[in-house]
Amino acid sequence: MKTKNELKQEYKQMRFSMGVFQIRNTVSNKIFIDSSANINAKKNRHTLQLDLGSHPATALQNDWKELGAGKFVFETLGEVEHNETETVDYDKEIKLLEAMYLEDLQPYDEKGYNKRPKQ
Repeated sequence: MKTKNELKQEYKQMRFSMGVFQIRNTVSNKIFIDSSANINAKKNRHTLQLDLGSHPATALQNDWKELGAGKFVFETLGEVEHNETETVDYDKEIKLLEAMYLEDLQPYDEKGYNKRPKQ
């Protein structure tokens, strides 16, 4: 049996998928784009919020409630690779990748659920 410290060390060395993903409404194809240093954990968070009716994206929440979870898919758009040889600011890399997808896909208004950035 492993000790608590051994389990902590193992957890610290785990490599999670980092990057950008979307929640896509398969009926309307509207999308919500988000990013995380742990994509699976963030997807779970969104699902929980949507299931509980507490997601901050009101239009997404309304469609989820009306259509049901089965009409939505989570899709990874891009990942940031772990770099064992260099020091990398992963948060910065993830945000840059997210900004690129937001610029390219424009998930606002009739195309998506994200809030338009303030000018």
